[in-house]
Amino acid sequence: MRYITFVIIPPDGGLTDADRAFGESAAITRHSIQHINLLTDGTAVLIFELGGAVERADEILETSPEVLEYNITKTRENHHAYLHLEANEIITELLSIPNEHELVVDTPLVYTHRGGLRVTVIGEESVFRQAMTEVPPSLRFKLEQLGEYEPTTDRLFSLLTDRQQEILQTAIQQGYYEVPRKVTHKDVAESLDCSGGTVGEHLRKIEATLLAEITP
Repeated sequence: MRYITFVIIPPDGGLTDADRAFGESAAITRHSIQHINLLTDGTAVLIFELGGAVERADEILETSPEVLEYNITKTRENHHAYLHLEANEIITELLSIPNEHELVVDTPLVYTHRGGLRVTVIGEESVFRQAMTEVPPSLRFKLEQLGEYEPTTDRLFSLLTDRQQEILQTAIQQGYYEVPRKVTHKDVAESLDCSGGTVGEHLRKIEATLLAEITP
């Protein structure tokens, strides 16, 4: 079984009007799309993981004409916004591809710093080639990786933000998690142009995220 990871660049910065508004708001940070599904009635269901001001997200969804129903759940770290909305042409075409080509989309879909969506799809390599020709022309995409699928490693790493992934990789490379520990938060921070306190805060959040996923 193979996987392909690529970054989708949505037109105007979002797959939907609400998604675009989230991206344009200075008060909101888009982390990921935890779930996305096309329903038989032509509508779609999405669950966004958002950071920042939940009140602003509520304002956006309350005034968005495409949104049929929504609910926002507050959590300690981030917020999850459930959306039931009218599926636009991009959503309909994009979500039809896995169903037609026996592909599995490995969620979550993670946002990059530039507003793209990093997507991992699982299936046969020959099917990937055929399916890529049917990506809506309004979407640009950049291939990042292709290889044998390792579900646990790939999925857990994708739960982290781009910055968290960068900090974790740097910490591991410099020996922060070796026994005995070779470097401090300050040492790692020097490579990342930030403070030792920032590195420590990120590593605590990373550890909390990963441990919550692997602990029964």
